[in-house]
Amino acid sequence: MADEPLISFRNRWTVTSIAVVAAVFVVAAALGFVILPNLGAREKVAGIWDSICRAAGLPQRSAPVETVTSDYKTSQVKLATAVSLKRDQAAIGRGATLAQQCAICHGPTGVSRADSPNLAGQYASVIYKQLRDFKDGVRTNAVMSPFAAKLSEQDMQDLAAYYSYLPRLPSYHPAGEIPVPRIVAGGAPTRGIAPCGSCHGSIENKLGSPWLEGQSELYLKTQLLAFVSGLRRNDISEQMRNVARAMTLEEIDEAAKYYASKPPPYLTTD
Repeated sequence: MADEPLISFRNRWTVTSIAVVAAVFVVAAALGFVILPNLGAREKVAGIWDSICRAAGLPQRSAPVETVTSDYKTSQVKLATAVSLKRDQAAIGRGATLAQQCAICHGPTGVSRADSPNLAGQYASVIYKQLRDFKDGVRTNAVMSPFAAKLSEQDMQDLAAYYSYLPRLPSYHPAGEIPVPRIVAGGAPTRGIAPCGSCHGSIENKLGSPWLEGQSELYLKTQLLAFVSGLRRNDISEQMRNVARAMTLEEIDEAAKYYASKPPPYLTTD
C-alpha cells in the first residue's frame, strides 16, 4: 500500500473524489442549463441545446419572438417631414379661411381669451401633429376630436402654415415679478428632468415641442397632470409623461404660472 501511487484508479480515494466531482458537475449542469431555464421560461424550450443557450444568454433562431404592443393608439406623425419648411402664401390664405371656425376658442388672431391654447406663432410641426393626433384618435378632446375628424391632410397643413405665420406672444417675465422656477431654469438632473427651456424655447427648441410662453396657466397645468395620469399619451417615446411624472405638484404649479405670464394688452398684437 505504501508504494501505491497517490493518483491511481486503484486508489479508492481517487475514485471517490472523481465520482463526487463528476456528480456535482452533472447536478450543477442540470440545474443551470435545464431545470432553472425551464422554470423561468414563458414558453416551452425546444430541447437541451435550447436550454443551454438560454442559460448562456444566446438568442435562438427557433425561439418565438414576443411582440410588445400598446393597448392604446400612438402618434404616427413623422415630425422631420410633417410640414414644409418653406412659407407657402397660398396655404396661409387657405388656413386663414379655415381658422375662422377656430376663432371662438383660440381667438380671431390665434390668441385665446379663454383657457384654450394660443396658436399664434406656434411651430407648424406642433400645430400639424396635434391636429393629426386628434384626427387619428391618439389625443382626445370633446371639442377638438369631432372638429379634427373632418379635416383633410391639406386642411391640417394649411392651418399649420397659417397659425405659424401669425406673430406669437413674446416672453414676458419682468424682473422681480415671478422668479424663474428652478425646474424651468435648471431642471432636476437627479430625476432625469432637463430644463423646460431646453425643449420649449428660451434655451433651445426641440422639434415637436410647443412654444409655451403666454399659454393659459390652467391649460398648462391640466396638460401636465394629464401626462402624469396617462390621460394624454400622444407624446413620442413617452418623453413628457416621464418628465411630468418625475415633477412634484409644486413644480407643476410653478412652471404653469411662470409660462402663463403675459404682457399687458397694450403690448400685444391682439
